[in-house]
Amino acid sequence: MTTITSEETPAGWAGEGTVPGVRRPDAPGTGIHEYIDANRAELRALLTERGALLLRGFEVGGVDGFDGTVRAFSGTPPLAYAERSSPRSTIKGQVYTSTDYPPDEEIFLHNENSYQAVWPRTLYFFCAEPPLTQGATPLADIRRVLRAVDPGVRAEFEARGWQVVRNFHAGFGVPWQEAFNTSDKDGVVAYCRERGIDAEWRPDGGLRTTAVRKAVHRHPVTGEEVWFNHATFFHVGTLAPEVGAGLRAIFADEDLPTNTFYGDGGAIPDEVADHLRAAYRSASVRFDWQRDDVLVVDNMLAAHAREPFTGPRRIAVAMAEPSDA
Repeated sequence: MTTITSEETPAGWAGEGTVPGVRRPDAPGTGIHEYIDANRAELRALLTERGALLLRGFEVGGVDGFDGTVRAFSGTPPLAYAERSSPRSTIKGQVYTSTDYPPDEEIFLHNENSYQAVWPRTLYFFCAEPPLTQGATPLADIRRVLRAVDPGVRAEFEARGWQVVRNFHAGFGVPWQEAFNTSDKDGVVAYCRERGIDAEWRPDGGLRTTAVRKAVHRHPVTGEEVWFNHATFFHVGTLAPEVGAGLRAIFADEDLPTNTFYGDGGAIPDEVADHLRAAYRSASVRFDWQRDDVLVVDNMLAAHAREPFTGPRRIAVAMAEPSDA
């Protein structure tokens, strides 16, 4: 992993699109909205080139100003968080906390909602309070990840696709009512049918959903191929070893709260999952958060993660620009 320690692109990373472009104001007190309004075309081009954009040193105006930043950059309001797979709390409107996991846990690299039929093209992160130690949001250019994937592994996924199976068990993970923002079972089934998801109500009252997706997509603007999927993130082997072992002691692999397979239901071998995790990590870069930083991420060019941390670490998140590529 490479750490960004200055405002310049580190040697050796130029042209790779892995290091976020960094922009600072020319004068203290510059509002982020006026800066975006004056430079929007350039900033959008830089985001498409680099995959991520760090706006540092601007006057943001708290959560309300962050919401306005999304509207200024994307030209649309933030999106609601649908088909939830991780716990988040609403801060205001469609601005949420970052994933509410314990601070000593790592969240592995992933592209937001890449398991869905429609996903946000653009992600926004706002640092209201930086952590005391670590707590970075590492990024990985998924064009580089794709290049690091063994051709045979890629061919297998392109031929078979990948499958995500979610089991909503009482007391494990996000409840189905929260994941789908409803307590209407028929509504859940209709929602899933519209989005290519098989929904099955289990005898114990739980819900199993199964969706088959592509592993490789083309970016809708650049036309580049990208490794855009949750096959690694949701794989049981990506969990902390003690957590994965504990869940497997309770559930069969197909009954785990979340797990991934090849699109035909075949198991993804552990060595393949290990290889994919290594491909993500080899492309990963990081930077330390500063108060009022705004990070903009092209969700189809860069995966993101979370380091463990100490201290308060308050990061607000928002999503915009729905896309199916």
